[in-house]
Amino acid sequence: MIQVCLNGGRGPGDSAAVPMSPAAMAEAAAEAVAAGASDVHVHPKTPCGGDTLSPRVLAETLTALREAVDVPVGVTTGAWAEPDPVRRVERVRAWTVLPDHASVNWHEPGAEELAAALLDRGVGVEAGLWSGTDGPERFLRSPLAPRVLRILAEVTDPDPTTAASTARALLTDLGTAHGRPILLHGENAGTWPVLRLARHLGLSTRIGLEDTLLLPNGTPAKSNAQLVSAAVPVTVPE
Repeated sequence: MIQVCLNGGRGPGDSAAVPMSPAAMAEAAAEAVAAGASDVHVHPKTPCGGDTLSPRVLAETLTALREAVDVPVGVTTGAWAEPDPVRRVERVRAWTVLPDHASVNWHEPGAEELAAALLDRGVGVEAGLWSGTDGPERFLRSPLAPRVLRILAEVTDPDPTTAASTARALLTDLGTAHGRPILLHGENAGTWPVLRLARHLGLSTRIGLEDTLLLPNGTPAKSNAQLVSAAVPVTVPE
């Protein structure tokens, strides 16, 4: 499975291709799904361009996306979108339109409570387990771990020469991961080495302007769909 991550914390200053409005996100998602993506991850945006958990913005964004694609759509719940852990759970409980899944970064304060609130509402949880944090250790001890939709194994190592090794170490730390499916991905210059590893190992992965602005040859990507198209045939020879 290839998930497209449409925008992340990026904005027009990073690339004109980053979709910011619900309509632009919907168009980008439709193009990416046509290119081979089968799942969507998006960061709903305020009019000023910041990530938000606002029920109103979330509803507008999800409605637009679901009119454009017929695949699961997930959102972020990152602490940067709402720093107060209590307020973050309140926001989730106030959502009027629900995503199919939402990522929860297990190293962030309040992750357990947030994941429980999402599960209570029937929203699938992607457990965001970042390399270089205590997230994996905390997740493996969590009573909620067997209930998550999948693990989002996030390799934060930006060095293209070491990112794949960091990814392998993260996978080793996760062990059987309570039997949950794993989606492995990297970021910035580590994106393509980790994606190649994920494809080689037969794991789900993701690609999009959240993770990288560049194609494998180093040229700027013109769209999320172009990145997905480049990722679909990627394999690593034995």
